[in-house]
Amino acid sequence: MSAAPQNIAILGAGLSGFAAARLAVQDGAKPVVLDSGDPQKLAPAKEKFERMGVDAVFGPEAETYSGAVDLVVQSPGIDLASPIVRQFKTKGISVIGEVEFAFRHVQRSSAVIAITGTNGKTTTTEMIDEIYDHTIMKCVATGNYGVPFCEAVLHGTAYDIFSLEVSSFQLEAIETFRPTVSIWLNFAPDHLDRYADVEEYFQAKRRIFDFQTENDLAVIKYEDREKIGEIAARVLTFSAYDSEADYTFDGSWICHEGKRIFDFSATKLRGTHNAENVMAAIAATTNVGEVEMESIVKALSGYQPPAHRCELVGEIDGHEFINDSKATNLHALESSLRGQVDPIVLIAGGKDKGLDFGEITDLVAEKVSQVILIGQMADRIAETWGKQVPCTIVETLPAAVEESLQVARPKQTILFSPGTSSFDMFGSYGERGDVFRNAVTKLSNENKPD
Repeated sequence: MSAAPQNIAILGAGLSGFAAARLAVQDGAKPVVLDSGDPQKLAPAKEKFERMGVDAVFGPEAETYSGAVDLVVQSPGIDLASPIVRQFKTKGISVIGEVEFAFRHVQRSSAVIAITGTNGKTTTTEMIDEIYDHTIMKCVATGNYGVPFCEAVLHGTAYDIFSLEVSSFQLEAIETFRPTVSIWLNFAPDHLDRYADVEEYFQAKRRIFDFQTENDLAVIKYEDREKIGEIAARVLTFSAYDSEADYTFDGSWICHEGKRIFDFSATKLRGTHNAENVMAAIAATTNVGEVEMESIVKALSGYQPPAHRCELVGEIDGHEFINDSKATNLHALESSLRGQVDPIVLIAGGKDKGLDFGEITDLVAEKVSQVILIGQMADRIAETWGKQVPCTIVETLPAAVEESLQVARPKQTILFSPGTSSFDMFGSYGERGDVFRNAVTKLSNENKPD
């Protein structure tokens, strides 16, 4: 395990902060945790840190800390431009992210498969973990999903593989982070409340390749390869839409260099975007540990996708109901629509975040026969799409489920993919997805023959 500086300031009192503090203590260092949040609300966290023997400074005092600091470890939720970070940068003290801090403790015998992208990260991270569970190798899902990376590496040689989901926030503050395999799933505008523009967001995510060498592998969406440009790692590409990629999709099978290798239709996954996630997972795992396709088939044939991400939640009279409540932005909705082969009934709408739904009007007209709309944006979306596809506005999500079944053509799929956030009607996209699932279950029970 690498040596750590003696005095470490850990910024953020969340899960990543706790994990980084434990790792620093294990190193024999003396960490202090700083968080500018409300000290009263953070009182339980302070007590927990104190039980660990770790000092914690919360509230405004955290932004003017005067103690000795050799290294700063930033939690991903903290903006590098915030005052709590600037106080150290102006003094020339090194600021690294929690992912970088954890990576410095990864054993050389272990491999890191790092997954980034605007959408699909969690699904791909989970699938890679599931695939290795069907081998003799020990893997852990970690990073932006699963346990914090610092928590995972605390166990030393316990894992052969780290399936690491990394966001742009986590990649901002890396200095040596070098994944064995980097996966770039896709890219679309997002997080513009944190970045000055789309290019800055893109460059933050592109840092995943910065420290790779020719001995490493980059698995890249074929359509993004030119914008990514030259990188040192060996490159494999995937695409559900371009036959020039190394991994392709014929509508049913995943193909490698033109040869069918995996029957996607036999899985519980839906949509060509999920076919691309599978391609990326196969490319990574067959190149780290030489996983056999037999293990991949066993793992993914029974794999249940994460809740609210193109999740099949029921079937009524031949109509599949797909829960994609996690589609909280236009790119996620667009990905879901592009994944449909035949026209569908779409349930969409939610909080008005100022999004321009007109950007995907032509795609909606191509993929959708009827739209059912809910939430704050219902009227605006109906006005935008209504000239090209029939739109109906209803008051509640259960009413949308009932209406969708009434208007659906025989065997048509009904997709719930809102395209925006849930906070106009629900506490989270998870709660929204649960309401959709429960409404489908209720309607299914009502439609069962006596």
